[in-house]
Amino acid sequence: MHSDELKKGIYRANQRSLLKAAGLGEEDIQKPLIGVVNSFNEIVPGHTHLREIAKYVKLGIAAKGGTPLEFPSIAICDGMAMNHEGMRYSLASRELIADSIEAMTIGHQLDGLVLITNCDKITPGMLMAAARTNIPSIMISGGPMLAGTFQGEITDNSVGCETSGKVATGRLTVDEMSEWEDTSCPTCGSCSHLGTANSMNCMAEALGMTLPWNSVIPAVYSKRNVLARRTGEQLMYLVKHNICPHDILSQKSFENAIATDMAIGGSTNTVLHLIAIAHEVGIDLSVNKFDEISKKVPKLCNFSPSGKYHMEDLFHAGGLQAVIKEISRINMIHESALTVTGHTIGENITYSQIKNKKVITSAQNPYYKEGGIAILWGNIAPSSAVVKAGTVNVSMLKHKGPAKVFYSEDDAVSAIVKRNIKKGDVIVILYEGPKGGPGMREMLMATAAVVASGLDKEVALITDGRFSGATHGACIGHISPEAASGGPIGVIRNDDIIEIDIPARKLNLLISDSELEERLKNNEIKPRKKRKGYLSRYSKNVLSANYGAILE
Repeated sequence: MHSDELKKGIYRANQRSLLKAAGLGEEDIQKPLIGVVNSFNEIVPGHTHLREIAKYVKLGIAAKGGTPLEFPSIAICDGMAMNHEGMRYSLASRELIADSIEAMTIGHQLDGLVLITNCDKITPGMLMAAARTNIPSIMISGGPMLAGTFQGEITDNSVGCETSGKVATGRLTVDEMSEWEDTSCPTCGSCSHLGTANSMNCMAEALGMTLPWNSVIPAVYSKRNVLARRTGEQLMYLVKHNICPHDILSQKSFENAIATDMAIGGSTNTVLHLIAIAHEVGIDLSVNKFDEISKKVPKLCNFSPSGKYHMEDLFHAGGLQAVIKEISRINMIHESALTVTGHTIGENITYSQIKNKKVITSAQNPYYKEGGIAILWGNIAPSSAVVKAGTVNVSMLKHKGPAKVFYSEDDAVSAIVKRNIKKGDVIVILYEGPKGGPGMREMLMATAAVVASGLDKEVALITDGRFSGATHGACIGHISPEAASGGPIGVIRNDDIIEIDIPARKLNLLISDSELEERLKNNEIKPRKKRKGYLSRYSKNVLSANYGAILE
């Protein structure tokens, strides 16, 4: 056991005395010491109930001969951080989470980890830590919240910014907005639509790092607590057989996750996070792999914000395992990939079945013939750009229009609200990348303002920033290299013509090569506001989005 370094022998009396001071008895110390990483807090609705999850996890660990030792992780709610200074810390917090878990785990020589997560950056940060420490590890999420009801219709908080826009334009009253606020998020849990939180919980399951059903059991269902106890028990199986993250997180498992991502139509942020997790294992996962798989795996599901279904519908329709089973029928799942169950993913899905063919379609009758995400290239994005292709209106899959350039999301939102954006325009938001933001803010307010103005089928938006999982429409992000690194997006001028061709995977500025070369040669990178503390260090060391925005 790793913990023997901490607790065995005559020269470890001091350490044993401290463990006893923490409330452990002699028998507890002799057992495997299991870290229970809990991202509970009283701010984020996806995490407010995680003490209950931790209680059942610890029961499972103790039942199978382990000593559970709980410690915390931070968690930032993207929804609450949206459209203000706090959003700069959201993506950046992923590295803090990974670093702090690494420090606690190795500092105390733990024998295993149970990672209790739920939301956007917490899930990938914890998986990065598991890959980095490479001791037996398993993840469990707090589960999704139930969808709400407003004026007789199913709703969720993915349309919150659009609701605000409707009030601003007189299409909804303040009282109606208040009613929506009271009903859109009726329970605890990760937001009920397929945003980044639920997308990454699905990725964790598809990677094989959770037990089946982890990503879909609603937070308020008792089955979630049953799964928590089983997760604690299963961690002890992994410890006994020394099954570690590097045994599970293989090239095959990452390709399985990407294929699943394409089938469910997950958030574009999954591209950043899967690349970053793979990096921790030593796997060079390229954006090209996402596009390669996207062309082979159709979009089988249509979840909010682009569709009418929610995570609870996926639970009742057979769960994520049923989606994976359907992808396996077209030979796009590596069934030999190992999972934390001790079995392969092929064995796990043996008895899975689709119970609602509207929620999960067949591969022969999909919602979209390709995957939910597409990767674009061109003279604006020589290293790549990302778009949630499965949510783009057919009329906008190919578009050509004049650029309207802004140096922040705030300026773009102001212009949209003031009706300065016209049909056919391409909104260009610069200096919102990982380095330039810093922190690569989500542009949900900008995309929501476009929707609220009724322009979502006639206007495109491109940025070196990123988008919320709640975004839909012709929104192209992650443009690399970013403006702050001298990328070509930084030399786009007002009224330049931009051509978007998503089926052909192209994103180009329609000027001559010589003109582009001249602009790049004379390009002056806009000075960024000087930052203090963590954001200052982050901006100096973060790499481009096509590298997963990892720290160098």
